[in-house]
Amino acid sequence: MHKKHQKAFTLVELLLSLAIFGMLMAAVAVAFDASIKNYQDNQGIYRTVNAARQTLLRLTNDIRTANNVAIESDEDNDYLSLTTPDIPPVSMTYRFHRPSGILYLKTDADADEYVLCRHISAMTFTRPPVEGNPDQTRNVRIVMTVTDPDSGVSQKLAAAAVVRRNL
Repeated sequence: MHKKHQKAFTLVELLLSLAIFGMLMAAVAVAFDASIKNYQDNQGIYRTVNAARQTLLRLTNDIRTANNVAIESDEDNDYLSLTTPDIPPVSMTYRFHRPSGILYLKTDADADEYVLCRHISAMTFTRPPVEGNPDQTRNVRIVMTVTDPDSGVSQKLAAAAVVRRNL
């Protein structure tokens, strides 16, 4: 009554299939972990660059509508000061603090400085002089390099604005 050959897996076959399955699952887990890490890095880069773009947009809009623009620099800071055509005029100063990599905004209407953008590794304000009048500024060029603190990826952004005066 006992069957001579039963159809079943041996213990060695089961252990071998479990080992192969484990290796395949480990490879899938590594690929999944790498995709999550890549997504998080890209998300950090996106946030950093997006904040820098919004800051550049604000800067260029303020410069375009300003009555006058002045650029100064000292040991730790670069300044971009401007006066708006509002009545009464509002003075605004953008201050890039090089050691901390933070861009601040201060207006004469408020005593506090506001943080506009962080993680700036380099930023310059330049203005080519107007022909025949080197004291007058019509163009302002802004170059900003931001670095994502998590991934270390840097991105350079540039913008230019023409002072339109009293539009």
